[in-house]
Amino acid sequence: MRKCKSQQKTDIHIISDVLWGCHKLIKTMHLFQKLLLVCLLCPLQLLAKEEPRVRVRFETSLGKFTVELYNETPKNRDNFISLVRNGYFKQTLFHRVIRDFMIQGGDPDSRNAAPGQRLGEGGPNYTVPAEICLPRYFHKRGALAAARESDDVNPLHEGSGSQFYIVWGKTYSNEKLMEMMFNASRRNPAKPMPMTPEMMMTYEKLGGTPWLDGNYTVFGQVVKGLDVIEKIQQVPTDKNDRPLTDVIVRRTYILNPKALKRLGLQ
Repeated sequence: MRKCKSQQKTDIHIISDVLWGCHKLIKTMHLFQKLLLVCLLCPLQLLAKEEPRVRVRFETSLGKFTVELYNETPKNRDNFISLVRNGYFKQTLFHRVIRDFMIQGGDPDSRNAAPGQRLGEGGPNYTVPAEICLPRYFHKRGALAAARESDDVNPLHEGSGSQFYIVWGKTYSNEKLMEMMFNASRRNPAKPMPMTPEMMMTYEKLGGTPWLDGNYTVFGQVVKGLDVIEKIQQVPTDKNDRPLTDVIVRRTYILNPKALKRLGLQ
């Protein structure tokens, strides 16, 4: 049975009203989603503001760079801050440098060391507990991490009281990373190589040393002066990886002392 024209117009108006109502509902839902997102993010932003990260400036014979210390590794952070404030690193050397790998410093015995003297055994008479925060913090280029003794004498992966290293590393293709993961699992099925999509992308584009992940504590990151790290890791070295020309840490200091107060570290 055919409908009259007036009935057809009424039906069209009803459909139009329903579509308009759906449109308004969708817009309302989008607005609600945005408000929900703001409500979720605001506390995180406030928390980030309440816990600023301490930054440390290094002045070396080859230039300046700045590292930022992670609050999620408080024992390593606080120890490093204490060393900096006490001038522990002043006139020490980057005593171990391996091209396309890392630069290592923090050995007090390197201060005024004779040319060719073998270094790397010095430090305070304590270690710092491991604080491995994977997958959030890993060995990407510029990572600041705690040096340590090998697993056979240090199964808990505790870090040196003062020695640290800064990663340079290389970039790796997805295929190479998959190969490294496969080989690690084959060597030790109980300890597979940790890797997330974000980590893979970072190692592919920025570079780093992925095989160290899960074994050493990463407690900071170079946030300025990565070109200086590049320059240091390229210097000529002797058979013990010590630079032929000393790379000296002139001084270190806290760039944002107000952060110490806000973290209760003064």
